[in-house]
Amino acid sequence: MTSVLLTCEHGGNEIPVAYRSHFTKAKATLSTHRGLDIGALDLFHKMEAIAETSYHSTTSRLLVELNRSLYHPNLFSKWTKGLNQEEKNQIIADHYLPYRYAVESYIRDSLKKKDQLMHISVHSFTPELDGIVRNADIGLLYDPQRASEKRFATAWAKAIRDHAPDLRVRMNYPYRGTADGFTTYLRRKFKKNYSGIELEVNQKWAAGSAMDKRITEVLIESVRTVLE
Repeated sequence: MTSVLLTCEHGGNEIPVAYRSHFTKAKATLSTHRGLDIGALDLFHKMEAIAETSYHSTTSRLLVELNRSLYHPNLFSKWTKGLNQEEKNQIIADHYLPYRYAVESYIRDSLKKKDQLMHISVHSFTPELDGIVRNADIGLLYDPQRASEKRFATAWAKAIRDHAPDLRVRMNYPYRGTADGFTTYLRRKFKKNYSGIELEVNQKWAAGSAMDKRITEVLIESVRTVLE
């Protein structure tokens, strides 16, 4: 049997009180795609019904990047890179490790009871980056070398197109599914029993913090088709 886990690492743009003095000039940035994945938390909450368990964070990625490994040069943003090592270690202890450990612990416990676990990590991406327009509505990120992920992503893409032929779905776009990230870390940790898919939705479909109703419904119905 397969267990389904849903996560959202970039759900909000909150900065803990202890660190707000470092972000006095970042208020505008915090509201952009650099501060959070716009619309992702709304989509995540509406997709929770498909999962047995879900985890999300509303702390801004500009404090610490939950979707990067501890060794990654962009673990901390321009607003926190200048902190001393003690302060950085405290941020990691308070705002990075608890989330990562909770998800990892759930997966470990789940795989003691079930043969497989499917992890869907909900994200959104800015329509334009560095002057380049992203030409996709939905991206499905996975590791092409893992048969279970390739099979699931291919089936999900087909189901999305069946439900909404006008939507452009691309594989491993706008990022590579094997780039440094939480799913990449978890693949190494749990080997073949774990499958991780990153769902990326174009932020042009978000209005404020809400994701477009039709996109949301298409994603929910299509993934249910694949999970049945």
